[in-house]
Amino acid sequence: GFIFQVTTFQGAAVRSLSTSSPHDHPEHGRLVYKGNLAKTVLGVKFFSYSTSIFNLFMMPYIMLKSGIGVESLLVQAAFYGLIGIFTFVTPVTLHILTKGYVIRLYYKDEVDTYTAITYNAILAEKVTVFHQKDVKIPDITKMFTTFYAKTKSMLVNPTLFPNPQDYNHLMGYDKSSFFKFEDLEEVKKADER
Repeated sequence: GFIFQVTTFQGAAVRSLSTSSPHDHPEHGRLVYKGNLAKTVLGVKFFSYSTSIFNLFMMPYIMLKSGIGVESLLVQAAFYGLIGIFTFVTPVTLHILTKGYVIRLYYKDEVDTYTAITYNAILAEKVTVFHQKDVKIPDITKMFTTFYAKTKSMLVNPTLFPNPQDYNHLMGYDKSSFFKFEDLEEVKKADER
């Protein structure tokens, strides 16, 4: 009886593990999009941060061994400038370019809200909740922006939406572009006059 209970428990545990995805978050709604470059973005940022930290720790040692501290002011400035670019500018630039990359996007039908998961500056997942009416499409195509959620730029790949209708709704393409309700009201008022 005891062995049977243990195997039944293990079977239930395996079944529950296989049916639940690590990205299931019922509080966010249903998963409508998953970015395929999430691991790449995280890896590149992590590598950049780790090399920056390494540079910071190695700088005093390099200065001591190379005798740059004794050399001219111009050589010192060039050295610090070069190290500074690799230590600070590269990670900051990488963060600016990738901060809007959407790792996962959830949608709640009943309230018409989206939850976008992105990476923040310290490589932790950041949650941004916005309504469909907050979505603004840039007038000109931007390299790292598909749409704005309020004021935050977001980057998604339209081809990665399993259901194209979810992408169309996000971007507002499912709304009629020929007539808006307000325009129809204006036409009625003009006819009455």
